[in-house]
Amino acid sequence: MMKNLSNNLRLFWQGAVLSYVALFHWMRPIQYMASKILMPLAQMFFFVYLGTYATSADNKSFYIVGNALQIAAVSGIFGMTMSIGGDRDNGTLGYIFGTPANRLIVFMGRAFMNIMDGALGVVIAFVWGVLLMGLDLSHTNLSALALTILITTISTCGLGLLMGCLALITVNVMFVNNFVYFLLLLFSGANIPLAQLPIWIRSISYALPLTRGILAAREIVGGASFVDVSPLLLGELGIGLMYFVAGYLLFAVFEVYAKRRGTLEVF
Repeated sequence: MMKNLSNNLRLFWQGAVLSYVALFHWMRPIQYMASKILMPLAQMFFFVYLGTYATSADNKSFYIVGNALQIAAVSGIFGMTMSIGGDRDNGTLGYIFGTPANRLIVFMGRAFMNIMDGALGVVIAFVWGVLLMGLDLSHTNLSALALTILITTISTCGLGLLMGCLALITVNVMFVNNFVYFLLLLFSGANIPLAQLPIWIRSISYALPLTRGILAAREIVGGASFVDVSPLLLGELGIGLMYFVAGYLLFAVFEVYAKRRGTLEVF
């Protein structure tokens, strides 16, 4: 039993590190740092100043917090998709399907580094919000905000895992990723209050990651306690787990289908 646990831990850690290195092997460190530091800044500048110009400067914290949390979708959607779908492009999918390794451990390893990377991107976005845009965190419970960032990033990676499975059956996954990413800008309530959206959009919003996390973060920045936002955080975590399970099951279905039809890597 201990040997099995040790093997799974090693599989988890090696999968986490190697998949993350493979994901960014084509970038130099300076390019990676620029993408982590400048990309959140560009999105924040665009939506914060557009939003406050269209409404009021008093609403700046609404746009800063919403877009800072939305940065989690960069690693959650694009990172997770490429971590899974990259095996198909690089011709290593057959090795995964051929190994007796626990698929759940493999998935968890792929998600771990993207969760850490996504949370780091959100923290950097909040730093930009404080330093350059005047976000006031004096009434914020920072530990509750940190937990909100982590849970929101986990739930977003759950959606990314599901999208990554789609990468196994289509070559147009980047189009789908971009569509979903920009859809989240609207449907998550990052830039438009949910109350102002049509009812059918609100119904979809609450079935997506980010929505409850953004609501919780705004309340925490406004002075709410962890207890006040715990229902929102539990809901956000539940949505993320739902997408993780769906992604895992979908991967299992595609694996059986590919082996039975002999269509491995030729979708």
